[in-house]
Amino acid sequence: MNDKKSLEIIVSGKVQGVGFRFSTKKEADKLNLNGFVTNLSNGNVLINVSGTDSVVDKFINIIKQSPTPFGHVNNIEIKNIENLKTTGFMIK
Repeated sequence: MNDKKSLEIIVSGKVQGVGFRFSTKKEADKLNLNGFVTNLSNGNVLINVSGTDSVVDKFINIIKQSPTPFGHVNNIEIKNIENLKTTGFMIK
């Protein structure tokens, strides 16, 4: 059985106004992950994601490379959070 995990990811860099949230949702949907992505007022992007360990790790690698060619990720902070109770992945 695959273990599930829920993470909070804060992404900094050129991540607003470049289609980052849309592309993040597209990748999350492809991987059947749950959670959301939203812009923060300081220019960063917040992602809460939940899924099986290996799939979430794959998602993180996609995010690190920037899911959109117009964006650029400088830094990514990851911390464990309580299991998300959401179904599907949305843009907030």
